[in-house]
Amino acid sequence: MRILLSGYSGAMGRVITELLKENNRYIIVAGYSRTIAEGFDYPVYNNIFDIKEELDLIIDFSNVGALATVLEYGLEKKLPMVIASTGFGDEEYEKIKKASFYVPILQAGNMSLGVNILLDMLGKVAGSLKEFDVEIIEKHHRYKVDAPSGTAQMLVDAVKSGRGDVSRLVHGREGNQTKRQDGEIGVLSVRGGTIVGEHSVIFAGIDEVVEIKHTALSKRIFANGAMKAADFIVGKTKGLYSMKDVIQ
Repeated sequence: MRILLSGYSGAMGRVITELLKENNRYIIVAGYSRTIAEGFDYPVYNNIFDIKEELDLIIDFSNVGALATVLEYGLEKKLPMVIASTGFGDEEYEKIKKASFYVPILQAGNMSLGVNILLDMLGKVAGSLKEFDVEIIEKHHRYKVDAPSGTAQMLVDAVKSGRGDVSRLVHGREGNQTKRQDGEIGVLSVRGGTIVGEHSVIFAGIDEVVEIKHTALSKRIFANGAMKAADFIVGKTKGLYSMKDVIQ
């Protein structure tokens, strides 16, 4: 499987590059980033439209700013895409949705199989514990630029799917008027050190607490998930897919 790796020079791009040296089913035939980096054993480009290599798939671990260009190229070449970048807003999600009318796209804010299994069960837990207050804590390394994380937003959506009483999100609390209101979910973002990723969903009831937690011990889990997503998306018909489809 011949891969164009978008975001090859970033942290996840480097992890995937190393991971695929151990795998003879995949080959990265080109890398794309808006700035050129050295030290890679495949051709790299800062203009995606200069790429001449034959491709089977795009894996994108770049950033919000590169999304439109990656989608345009994927549509032009009619390539399936795994979109694993984070920090998207409504505008970006709409662009991905429109592109999926023409080519198969798998988009996920987190490629970890463990996180996606957690998401799959979280709606049921939230629905069963409707009287419990919900708080979400996410922790990442000091260089992560977006907050809350894409995974935290996915956790919020999963909780919402199980209970219809969510009226607002509270991002951290400060001051003397922080008494909890009905229907809110608290979201706290922690940034520090080299934390790969840690997400906790706390259901706090009367005299009992249920906490569901996922900890990423290395970035390889996201790379492994992206490879499973690649296996899934190649050969699919046009449409928008998620890691839930991969798991099922």
